[in-house]
Amino acid sequence: MVGGGSGGHITPTLAVASELRQQLAKDQLYIGYVIGSGDKLRSTVADHPAIQSVHSVHSGKFRRYHGEGWRQIFDVVTFLKNLRDFFYVCFGTIESFLLLRKEKPDAILIKGGFVGVPVGLMAALLKIPYVTHDSDAVPGLANRIIGRWASTHAVAMPIDIYSYPPNKTVQVGVPISDAYTHVSAAQQASYKHELDLDKHNPVLMVTGGGLGAQRLNEAVARISKKLIARHPQLHILHIAGPGKAHSLQKQYQIALGTKAIQVIVKEFVPDNYRYTGAADVIVARAGATTLAEFAAQGKACVVVPNQQLTGGHQLKNAQVLEDANAVVIVDDSAVQKNPEILLQQIERLLKDAELRKKLGAALHKTARFDAAQALAAEVLKLTEKSQSGS
Repeated sequence: MVGGGSGGHITPTLAVASELRQQLAKDQLYIGYVIGSGDKLRSTVADHPAIQSVHSVHSGKFRRYHGEGWRQIFDVVTFLKNLRDFFYVCFGTIESFLLLRKEKPDAILIKGGFVGVPVGLMAALLKIPYVTHDSDAVPGLANRIIGRWASTHAVAMPIDIYSYPPNKTVQVGVPISDAYTHVSAAQQASYKHELDLDKHNPVLMVTGGGLGAQRLNEAVARISKKLIARHPQLHILHIAGPGKAHSLQKQYQIALGTKAIQVIVKEFVPDNYRYTGAADVIVARAGATTLAEFAAQGKACVVVPNQQLTGGHQLKNAQVLEDANAVVIVDDSAVQKNPEILLQQIERLLKDAELRKKLGAALHKTARFDAAQALAAEVLKLTEKSQSGS
């Protein structure tokens, strides 16, 4: 298993690992995980029961930002970071070569992220078969670099929107934890109780994904005073991201004073499904994995895609769902200029239970619950071929 850099890479991979572990006895399967050196989410992988060992290799990403065009070339800081990371990748390829020679895996699943590049290149050199997986509508650069040597390209969305060879591409959806299931009114009340919240009080959940979203964090904190004033019983559950919780909590305290007790701020939670399950309205970025989790639960979402991410993939993820009338989209740049725009959409959903129900039902229709099984099946096909020598 290879992936890292964000929860959107790690969560689906661990879901597949769990599925493989259920299908095969412990003595029939050994699962190791390769993650980038210094990855903040390493402990999430190391603590997972399906993973026997965790290895780190150096790597680095090529920084380029959607909509910036050629102007990025003249940004000295970006250039120097890219140059540094180029040497990280070179060092990582040596580490990957030594690791793969030692472990001798039958097959590799590369979820994406920059750590996949050195591992994928060395897997190709050593003729170890691997599957790549893309959750987003736009394939990541790492998977595009190593894609030509992949045995299979597993993708989340219809095959025809990807540039991979159709005969090597299979649609499997986005693997998510089986903890994410449709949330009934009774289940929502149960989740609220587990979090010590009154089942009759509305709950707003805010998340920027596994690494958080600074701009989104600040925007919600700025409108929190008006939100609480208009909805005095409102609870806000805010997953800030690693290293962002302390400063965000201070912002809420300044904005709300004693009312800040109605806000729960966490850096990261392993039982995220409880928090999202308890929510009446969710405000989030448009990462494919988080959207798949919300779809499984059937939640009403206000989506604020990050426009700067490579290839505008969050914009395209969100657009697919907006076309299905399944989410409300708010423009990120507009929110930065005027957070009231976000406030209006949150208010609209908090006040309209019927609209929340309609959006949640439409989003739930896009959910695929067998994605982990489907991707696990592709990995097992490779292991069988590898072991048979074909």
